[in-house]
Amino acid sequence: MPTISRDYPTLVKEVRSQLAISQEDLARELGISFATVNRWENGQSKPSKLAKAQLDSFCKRMIKAGKLNLPERDKG
Repeated sequence: MPTISRDYPTLVKEVRSQLAISQEDLARELGISFATVNRWENGQSKPSKLAKAQLDSFCKRMIKAGKLNLPERDKG
């Protein structure tokens, strides 16, 4: 999944919106802090390489489960 030009603030907001989960819930799912998710969503920081992999994996699981529908450019 190419992550070079990904718009993480939009992606994180869209994932949370579609799944109807809070920043805390997403943080718990990814094994990171709430503050980290908040910074991603507000464009204050970008995910590390490991965090990108965790986010990609989570999105793939949710897509496979039929709970998430992302544009082609955001799918893994």
